[in-house]
Amino acid sequence: MSPSTAASNRWHWPGWSHLPREARDTLFLLAVIAWTVLPHVGQLPPWCTLLSAAVLLWRGALAVRSAALPNRWVLAGVLLLALALTFMTHRTLLGKESGITLLVVLVALKTLELRARRDAFAVFFLGFFLVLTHFLHSQSMAIAAAMLVSVWGLLTALVLAHMPVGQPSLRQAGGLAGRFALLGAPVMLLLFLLFPRIGPLWGVPNDAGAKTGLSGELRMGMIAELAADDSVAMRVRVLSGTPPAPQALYFRGPVLSRFDGETWHIGRSGFPSSSAPPAQNLRTFGEAVELEVTLEPSRLATIPALEATPELPPIDGIRTRLRDDLHWTANRPLTERVRYTARAWPRFTQGPTEPSVGLQDDLDLPAGFNPRTLEWAAALRREPRYAQADATTLATLLMQRIRTEGYSYTLAPGLYDEERRGTAIDEFWFDRKAGFCEHFATAFVVIMRVLDVPARVVTGYQGAERNPVDGTLVVRQSFAHAWAEYWQAGQGWVRADPTGAVAPERIDRSRPLAPAPGFVATAFGGVAPGALLQLRALWEATDNAWNQWVLNYSRGTQFDLLQHLGYRSPDWEDLALLLIGVATSLSLAAAGWAWWEHRRTDPWLRAYARVRRATAALGLDAHDGVPPRTLAAALRARHGAAAEPTLRALQALDRLRYARHDTPLSARRTAAQARRLAAAAVAALRPLKRPASPLPAVASAPR
Repeated sequence: MSPSTAASNRWHWPGWSHLPREARDTLFLLAVIAWTVLPHVGQLPPWCTLLSAAVLLWRGALAVRSAALPNRWVLAGVLLLALALTFMTHRTLLGKESGITLLVVLVALKTLELRARRDAFAVFFLGFFLVLTHFLHSQSMAIAAAMLVSVWGLLTALVLAHMPVGQPSLRQAGGLAGRFALLGAPVMLLLFLLFPRIGPLWGVPNDAGAKTGLSGELRMGMIAELAADDSVAMRVRVLSGTPPAPQALYFRGPVLSRFDGETWHIGRSGFPSSSAPPAQNLRTFGEAVELEVTLEPSRLATIPALEATPELPPIDGIRTRLRDDLHWTANRPLTERVRYTARAWPRFTQGPTEPSVGLQDDLDLPAGFNPRTLEWAAALRREPRYAQADATTLATLLMQRIRTEGYSYTLAPGLYDEERRGTAIDEFWFDRKAGFCEHFATAFVVIMRVLDVPARVVTGYQGAERNPVDGTLVVRQSFAHAWAEYWQAGQGWVRADPTGAVAPERIDRSRPLAPAPGFVATAFGGVAPGALLQLRALWEATDNAWNQWVLNYSRGTQFDLLQHLGYRSPDWEDLALLLIGVATSLSLAAAGWAWWEHRRTDPWLRAYARVRRATAALGLDAHDGVPPRTLAAALRARHGAAAEPTLRALQALDRLRYARHDTPLSARRTAAQARRLAAAAVAALRPLKRPASPLPAVASAPR
C-alpha cells in the first residue's frame, strides 16, 4: 500500500452512525464548545479565535482516528504561549477581557486532556461558566437563545458521561437533558421573579451593549455619520393623551451655545438654584401627553426627553437634573437600559421674556472665522428694512433663503474647511450649499448671532417610526438631529429648524435620509418588497418585549408583583419570606415526586414478573436476577418442543430489554410491547403441565 493510500485510510470518515461511542461523544462535545465560543468571536483577539479553532479541530481529528492525546508538555507550551499573547494584547492577565480570552483558550486546551470522566466534568463546568461570560457583553434575546442551545448541549454531554454502558443515542440523551431542563424551569422562574435585585451584584454590566450616539459637542459631519446607524436609540409608548404629530417629535438632548470656530460645546448655563422650581421659565399650553420611554445604553450622561418635559420620575440608581436650557442630565453615563414615564407638553415657550445678562453667551462668536458670512450678515442688518427687524422676521428671511436659493439636503456633502481653516460656514452658505442638518443649524445660529439675535444649537432626535406589530414609536440613531433656537423678546426661546425649509419630508413625515442599501438588501427587496421591513418590525417588537419583561425586571417591578399578590406595603422581608415559602413548597413537591418515582415499577419488570409468576405455578421458580433467555432455556430443558411458543416470547422480551436497537423505542411503545409479549408467554404456558416432583430454582446467568 502506498503512503498516500495509507494516509487516506487514516483520515477516512466512517460516517456518524459507525463512529465508536467515545469518538461520537467527543465530537458532539467539541461541536457544543465551538457553538458556545462562536458569539465571542467579535470580541476575542484574532489569535485567540484561530488558536481555539485549531485546538478543537486537532482534538476532533484525534477522536476520529482514535489516536493518542498529546503529552502534558505540549499542552503546557501552548498554555504559556496563550498567556504571553494575552498579556501582549490586553497588557494584563486580570480583568474582564483578558479573563474571557484565557477562559476560551483553557476550555479548548482542556479537551486535549479528556482521559477520564473527571476531565469531561471539568470541561462541562468550564463550558457553563463560558456561557455566563456572554452576558457580560450582551443580554439580547439572540444571545440568550444561542446560550440556551449551549446549555442543552452541555447537559446532553453530561448525561452521556453518566451513561457509560451501552450505546445510548444522542437523541435519547438530548431528550433526557431537555426533560431535566424543563423540570428545573419552575425553579429558574421562581428565582427570576423573587430573588432580590441587590446592586451591584445584580445588574447589567456597565459597558454591555452601550453605543455612543449623541455627544456633548458638534462638528460639521458628526450627525451625518450617525445617519448610517439604524440601531434603536429609544422606544416610546403613548400612555395617555393625543399622540404628537411627527413634526412635534423633538427629543431634546445637549444644548450647544459655545462655539470656538470649529466645534460647538455645551453652554455655560447650569442648573437652577435649589430654591427655584426646576423649570421656572417654562410655560406650557394645551394637553399633555404621557409617555413611557425606554432608552438604550448610550455611555452619555444625557436623557433625551420629548420637548417639553418639566419633570422626570425617580430612576433606579440614577440622579437626574434639569438644566436651565431644558436639557436633562444624569449623574453618570447611561450604561444600561433606562425606562421612565413622564408627561410632556408639545406646546410650550421657554426662557426669559425680557433681555437678561445670561443671553450674552448666546451672542458670542470667535474672531477671525467665516469672514464672508459675518460680512454678509452685517450688511443685511444695515439695510434699513431690517435695521429694526425683530428676531422672528430675521429668522423667516433666512428660512426663505434656504428654501429658494438652491440649497440641498444630503448625507454626503463632502468635507468642508479643507483648503482654508475657519471658513466652513462660508463655504457652505455661499459656495456648495449642500449639507446635513448640522450644516444648516450651525450656519443659521452663526448668522443670527451676527444679526445681534441670541441663538444656540440643540441636538437630539427628531421623528419616529411606528412599529406596526406592537404600536411603539421607534427612534433610531439615524433620527439624530440638530436644530436651532433663537431668542424673541416677549416670547423667550423659539425653535427654528432649517432642515424643514430644505427637506420638509424629513420633519413632517419622519423620513431621514438613508444610505444606499447593500447588495443583499437590494436583492431581497426585489424579490419580496417590504418583507425586510416587516421582518425587522416583528423582530424589534419581540426584542422590545424581551427588554421590557426580562431585562427591565427590577426591584420596583418585584414590589409591584407583591402588591398584585395582596401585599399592601411590600418590603425586602416580605419578598424573602415569599421566596422561602415557595421554594420550600417546590422542594416538598419534588421530594414527593422522587418518592413516587422510586416506588413505581419499571413496566418491563412488571410484565416480566407476570411471566415469572406463571412459571412458578408450573413449579419453575426464577428470582429477579434471572434474565428471560435463561428462563427460556430452563423451560426448553423441562418441556422440550411444547414450550417453543413461550420460548419465542421470552426471547423477544429479552431482546426488547438488552439488545441494541437502530431506532430506539419510546418508553410508551416499550411498555406496550413488553405487556404484549408477557401476555403471549403466559398464554403459551397454560397448556404445559406441572411436573410431579418439584424443580430446583432457575440459577441466574450472566447477561
